Amino acid sequence: MTPVFLRTGGKADLARVSRLLGETWHATYDGIYGSDRVEQITAAWHTPSRLAGHLARPSSEFVVADDGSRLLGMAYAAAADGKLVALHQLYVLPEAQGRGIGSDLLAEIKNAFPDARRIRLEVELANAGALRFYERRGFAVTGPAAAPSETAGIDLVVMEKRLA
Repeated sequence: MTPVFLRTGGKADLARVSRLLGETWHATYDGIYGSDRVEQITAAWHTPSRLAGHLARPSSEFVVADDGSRLLGMAYAAAADGKLVALHQLYVLPEAQGRGIGSDLLAEIKNAFPDARRIRLEVELANAGALRFYERRGFAVTGPAAAPSETAGIDLVVMEKRLA
């Protein structure tokens, strides 16, 4: 098995991250929302220009999992305040799942915010695989997400984990 390296994502990675997000979203959500809706979401949320904003945000971390020939995963988080980190994205290509890449990305995010006491995320309630992934890593559902207009029709729950 080819080794996977985690590194900070950069501008040169954005087109590949966009494709990775499109592929993982279709694999995960086509059965929930349908392919057309997933295509609309990825076209709006996962463009390289939209992802570029992650690189410029202060107090954030944008990490990719790279095997030397392609990106297998990515994660993005930002400090919501000095003690809370918001994990906005963590995705691993379907064929690379089960290899520990998601766990490694999550650990890298936690390590990037040494003063954080909690990490919070939102996950689609129908995404049983993601719910299991986070629950196995100590996250618990704390309630429904306040759905902004951008996520209309997506049933999100908030999950949180204490770090210290």
